[in-house]
Amino acid sequence: MQQTFFFGLLLVSTWAFSQEKQGLKLWYNQTSGTKWENALPIGNGRLGAMVYGNVDKETIQLNEHTVWSGSPNRNDNPAALDSLAEIRKLIFEGKHKEAERLANRVIITKKSHGQMFQPVGSLHLNFAGHENYSNYYRELDIEKAVAKTSYVVDGVTYTREALASFPDRVIVLRLTASKAGSLSFSANYSSPQRKKVFATTPTKDLTISGTTSDHDGVKGMVEFKGITRIKLDGGSLSSNDTSLTVKGANSATLFISIATNFNNYKDVSGDEEKRAADHLNKAYPKAYATILAGHIAAYQKYFKRVKLDLGTTPAANLPIDERLKNFSSTNDPHLVSLYYQFGRYLLISSSQPGGQPANLQGIWNNRLNPPWDSKYTININTEMNYWPAERTNLAELHRPLLEMVKELSITGQETARTMYGTRGWMAHHNTDIWRMNGAIDGAFWGMWTAGGAWLTQHLWEHYLYNGDKTYLATVYPALKGAALFYVDFLIEHPQYKWLVVSPGNSPENAPKAHGGSSLDAGTTMDNQIVYDVFSSTIRTAQLLGKDAAFVDTLKQLRSRLAPMHIGQHNQLQEWLDDVDAPDDHHRHVSHLYGLFPSNQISPYRTPELFAASRNTLLQRGDVSTGWSMGWKVNWWAKLQDGNHAYKLIQNQLTPLGVNPDGGGTYNNLFDAHPPFQIDGNFGCTSGITEMLLQSSDAAVHLLPALPDVWPNGSIGGLRAWGGFEVVDLQWKDAKVVKLVVKSTLGGNLRLRVPNALKLSNGASLKVATGKNPNPFYQTEETPAPIVSAKATIKPLELKATLVYDVPTQKGLVYTFAGQ
Repeated sequence: MQQTFFFGLLLVSTWAFSQEKQGLKLWYNQTSGTKWENALPIGNGRLGAMVYGNVDKETIQLNEHTVWSGSPNRNDNPAALDSLAEIRKLIFEGKHKEAERLANRVIITKKSHGQMFQPVGSLHLNFAGHENYSNYYRELDIEKAVAKTSYVVDGVTYTREALASFPDRVIVLRLTASKAGSLSFSANYSSPQRKKVFATTPTKDLTISGTTSDHDGVKGMVEFKGITRIKLDGGSLSSNDTSLTVKGANSATLFISIATNFNNYKDVSGDEEKRAADHLNKAYPKAYATILAGHIAAYQKYFKRVKLDLGTTPAANLPIDERLKNFSSTNDPHLVSLYYQFGRYLLISSSQPGGQPANLQGIWNNRLNPPWDSKYTININTEMNYWPAERTNLAELHRPLLEMVKELSITGQETARTMYGTRGWMAHHNTDIWRMNGAIDGAFWGMWTAGGAWLTQHLWEHYLYNGDKTYLATVYPALKGAALFYVDFLIEHPQYKWLVVSPGNSPENAPKAHGGSSLDAGTTMDNQIVYDVFSSTIRTAQLLGKDAAFVDTLKQLRSRLAPMHIGQHNQLQEWLDDVDAPDDHHRHVSHLYGLFPSNQISPYRTPELFAASRNTLLQRGDVSTGWSMGWKVNWWAKLQDGNHAYKLIQNQLTPLGVNPDGGGTYNNLFDAHPPFQIDGNFGCTSGITEMLLQSSDAAVHLLPALPDVWPNGSIGGLRAWGGFEVVDLQWKDAKVVKLVVKSTLGGNLRLRVPNALKLSNGASLKVATGKNPNPFYQTEETPAPIVSAKATIKPLELKATLVYDVPTQKGLVYTFAGQ
């Protein structure tokens, strides 16, 4: 009995310890070693750091949001205009490869192909005698945005905490020891930058200063300054030329401030030394407890808005790296909740008002020459970064992207005029901190005119959630300019007589029938994006009471755009011609833009296009690069197939290297393209949201794609179009049991639900009829598709739903109960 009782106590103790550790934490019992993708990310939108958690030689790798190569520059190719007619002629004659070769000569830039997001360097902490340790543990607590490392050496417990303070704009490290006088270490900088200087000051500050790289013919002119200052409790601090040494301290607090001379995309005249010193001098006098409390409060203002509970199983009691290995074969719903919130954590940490948008790696990069320059790829990746912003109640964090779009709408006017002879503005498939708009990389990828146009839909989406007409007026010039470009650029297809984009492409894919060239006229994605740009500009002008004649022009041109096509394989055609191959497994499935993030394809309004979209996804397959799988989670959610969406989440949450045909996830939960690209994290967070709530198809649709593995759960804080906030959504046995909705704008709340609801006071609800009268849910009528004579397309059988209309008043909260 005694042994059984003791074993029972051990089990309880172990369970309690695991439960306590689990929370919303990424935790490990191993160090990162030398692998950057094992380190844990912290950030405050301006500063980013990767905390390795190594014992005797700790590394804190550092980034600052404006440390980019180059300087203000343009990269338009004015030779494009003279050859535009010839390129179009070749495409219309079916000579796609010849058109591509010509575009490579006259459209692709002869200047910079974009600048690089670069690291500042690393702070190294060296702990002599700590090579032999025990009880190692490290974590990233995403409820507090604090990274922690602890271990024992010679009976002394050493603990490190690291945070990137939001209010204080510095990185702070807190080092403690359980025995007084036991803390000794040295600190020094390293950097891959070629132009850098390490030094210490007479007041024992450790500094790094430098200038970013020249790149692609553009002189590096971003000057940066980093300062580390140590505050001691006990012990001594000494310095030599390039390092600081602490001996015999009780504790130490390190403050790291970094700043640059970057003011905006056309001005680098700032004083980086004063900026870095000002932030440091303001933060340094504060006690660590004060900084920590202020940081957590500022972070949780955003993070705590959304809570997700999908349940917990014993699988959650292991370290993250082991949970990743087990996820495909065990039920670990808590890992999905953690991964979901990790995506929100990353957006909060890499995109703050007043800062730069999250780039291809958010704000975390350790390479001087990162993959794809770690810039802004705007043919999917940048857009995907911001899919969670509005849905998951982080609207303020959308602002850096919205500001970038407004800046591109200024720089892109010269591109439109000099390269294509049009009014308005445009951007191709890439941009950077200098807001370049020219075509880069090669015509196969770069000859795409819709990068800026797609980005403008984020301007419109922000309005659909907040209803702020004052804001809408500030972005109307950018929306109008994107539409104006296509007013001038569209051309009539000589065979089909529709208005089409030429040259264009369906990003990064090419049909064999075009001889391996991606260039074409009237690709499905181009048509869909132009349709959305015209529609959102029309709506905006009408809401603001502006430009009636221009609205009429856009309506006429929109009616002449090529409709979507359903091909011989029952697929949504990617190109105007029926040349899709069912064995094409390309990572880009760009023509499904109309399904998501757009709402042109609907289960209720366009059932044939909806069924064709499903066939396209089945033909393309599941496993791909990380970001592609993230997009597919959203698509399967829109297709109301929760089990298939969950299968994609399983593929995503697989350690890199297990999927033979694609990406997965690194041990620190970063998305693996591979290499690391942050868009997959954001895409999957968006997709999980879409599985639980959608609002793009004329109603607030609850549990549209709930997988069998999540029969019970709850989520609170999600936002829907028209200013509705789902304060609380609880379900049991896949049925809604409680719903609380706050109406911030008033108006009709149309609910689409899997089971009957009533108001909490027992009052019954009115069954919805006709179109939703709420203006935020006004939906443009998608033109009827052209269906191949060889197709046998049939609408899908949809899950039964009930639809209610609930009139709401601004500021009131409505509570519903399941029946």
